[in-house]
Amino acid sequence: MQLAYKDRERETDQNEQSQTPVCLTMSPALLVLAVLAVASPAASLIGKPGCQTRCGDVDVPYPFGIGTGTGGVNCSLPGFEIGCASTGSGSTVAPILAGTDIAVLNLSVMPRPEARVLLPVAWQCFNSTGDNTGYSYSMVRFNPAGVYRISDTRNELFVLGCNTLIYTNSGPPGRYGNTFYTGCMTFCNDSQSAQDGKCAGVGCCHVDIPPELTDNWMQFGDTSIWSHEDQEFCPCDYGFIVEKGYYLFRASDLTMPVNRTMPLRLDWAIRSGGNSSSSSMSCTAAKNKPQYACVSGHSECVDSTNGPGYFCNCTQGYEGNPYIVGGCKNIDECTRPTEYPCHGVCRDIEGSYECKCRAGYQNNGDPKEQPCSPKFPLAAQLALGITLGVSLLIVATLLTLMVIHKRRMNEYFKKNGGSVLQKVESIKIFTKDELNKITKNNSEVLGQGGFGKVYKGTLEDSSMVAVKSSIEVNEERKEDFTNEVTIQSQMIHRNILKLVGCCLEVDVPMLVYEFAAKGSLQDVLHREGADRLPIPLDLRLEIAIGSAEGLRYMHSLTNHTIRHGDVKPDNILIDDHWIPKISDFGLSKLLKVDNHIATMVIGCMSYLDPVFMKTGLLTQKSDVYSFGAVLLELITRKKIVYGKNNSLIIEFCRLYEKEGSGRAMFDKDIATEENIFILEEIGKLAIECLKDDVNDRPDMNEVAEQLVMLRRDRKYGKAQNRSPRSFEGIAITSDSPRSFATDTTSSSAATPLPSATPSREFPDM
Repeated sequence: MQLAYKDRERETDQNEQSQTPVCLTMSPALLVLAVLAVASPAASLIGKPGCQTRCGDVDVPYPFGIGTGTGGVNCSLPGFEIGCASTGSGSTVAPILAGTDIAVLNLSVMPRPEARVLLPVAWQCFNSTGDNTGYSYSMVRFNPAGVYRISDTRNELFVLGCNTLIYTNSGPPGRYGNTFYTGCMTFCNDSQSAQDGKCAGVGCCHVDIPPELTDNWMQFGDTSIWSHEDQEFCPCDYGFIVEKGYYLFRASDLTMPVNRTMPLRLDWAIRSGGNSSSSSMSCTAAKNKPQYACVSGHSECVDSTNGPGYFCNCTQGYEGNPYIVGGCKNIDECTRPTEYPCHGVCRDIEGSYECKCRAGYQNNGDPKEQPCSPKFPLAAQLALGITLGVSLLIVATLLTLMVIHKRRMNEYFKKNGGSVLQKVESIKIFTKDELNKITKNNSEVLGQGGFGKVYKGTLEDSSMVAVKSSIEVNEERKEDFTNEVTIQSQMIHRNILKLVGCCLEVDVPMLVYEFAAKGSLQDVLHREGADRLPIPLDLRLEIAIGSAEGLRYMHSLTNHTIRHGDVKPDNILIDDHWIPKISDFGLSKLLKVDNHIATMVIGCMSYLDPVFMKTGLLTQKSDVYSFGAVLLELITRKKIVYGKNNSLIIEFCRLYEKEGSGRAMFDKDIATEENIFILEEIGKLAIECLKDDVNDRPDMNEVAEQLVMLRRDRKYGKAQNRSPRSFEGIAITSDSPRSFATDTTSSSAATPLPSATPSREFPDM
């Protein structure tokens, strides 16, 4: 605010005053008196009449005051006395807190009652043998009336030094000698330990302070414990409370002069009982008392938040000094457009302001918030109509072509379910032009999908995407397509392949996905020859955990319970950080209806739950079954159907039933003694997932938790040196999978995903 109540700068407070010019007709003598009155900057709005309201460059607003005024009037409330002392530089004076030598930088009445002062830094110094050569506790007691509290929200405590503990204590005796204690300790290994700008315990530390600190008294740790011997690079320790944002640590400050001072902010309030909260009045109690301090009209009382008592503010639309009769004055908001915006004509009124659009303009909302727009008169409408009529004859052919092109795109948009998808907030609908810009007119081909080529693209934020054709949409497929896109767009998880958006203004919809650089898990696991990559057990475990987390999210954490319905390595993509992403939600639409009954069985038969194939009932446990098959591929690195039509599920379960272990089928690259425990546990978990009775299978939450526990065991060495006999108790129950299907081949072709090489393929929806 103006009238010197705001601290404008960190070092020097610049205080402004506002005046309302008044035009009067008067005699020359009265004119001279008026000029003299204007030369005295509205002192009556700051302090009591006849009182000094300025010392040096600092305004002294009431309830603060300097001594007594004309007629012996007391210029301040008790405890708010300010001294005006000489600085020793000629006639220059500066304010101090009366009865102390504490310099005052600024005094603020509203909107926040504060006093900004300078306090000395506490210090202690030592010689090379660790003997103390001097100290100062910076003991300061602000005033006995207790109107001040060190602001806990605007200050913080700093400790500088090496091998030191400093704390401040304040308040009346409590459980210990004082009520409040706070501080911190620092340490340095050598002269190079402390670094500029870093204050986290090495050469420097800082902490917040508690409220209701009434004074400052720094205490140092016992030097017999905190030795300073052979510490010439840091001979002194320093402690100080300083306003937040003022001090930035520099390593050179470890040798700063001991006479340094720091600015600090004090909260103050009207506390008639001094430090006693029982006798200091709140607003409710003070309003009916004769000594109530909020005497100006348009003032309000606010209970103090730092200690007992209250303070006063002018109400909204007013500013000034609420502690003086008539001190709160109306704000002319029209002269402050930054604080009080008006996009029209501003008119000041008492306590507020009006804002209306100027003639010829209108606004459908509030001109204080939105610009006014010009009205459209009849003459302008006629002129525009004639102009448009003539122009229409010139551009008729061009407009016709544009309309036809636009109509075709609108037809595609509607045909592809645009009227439904544009209401889905989580999906970005790209225009055809935007898609061409993303793919640079389809200049870079990633691979070939079942419905067309897959293109690499770049969004405006430089993130990479893959753009692919979807199925051709007709009236029969429109609901299925929009359902799948909606489900995918709502999947927000690091292990779910993110559908960024789609383009519907083309004959066949184009889908925009996040880019998975390494392709599908099927591609990663089952490459042959020189392209085959070594995959350590830890990485396979991370892939299993990430995939399980993605499925758990689908089952448990989305707004609607969703089952995937086609979990297999082809539908688990791997990004360039080896993070697995669940993809291809083509069957998910079947799973949002209440009965979860599919009219036909779709998907890769080798991974599908036998219960689902027989009954059409697709549940969360169906995804668990498919995920169990994925686990077997991870630990054996065999395809689900390998060799001469061998089923991985059946052969693995037979091996466990016969030998109580799957060691003979584990991938030789990882089947070391230190890995056997984890591999056996994963194999056991896979068998649990593959049980014929869905009630005996774990859910995805349990699967994910067990995999995470295995990772934790491996990390902390609990899985090391376990004997294979630990697994002899694994029982293959009667409901374990013994048969898969008469034809163990896959009923749907697995199409590889795109990767860094263009020869890869992308799975279809």
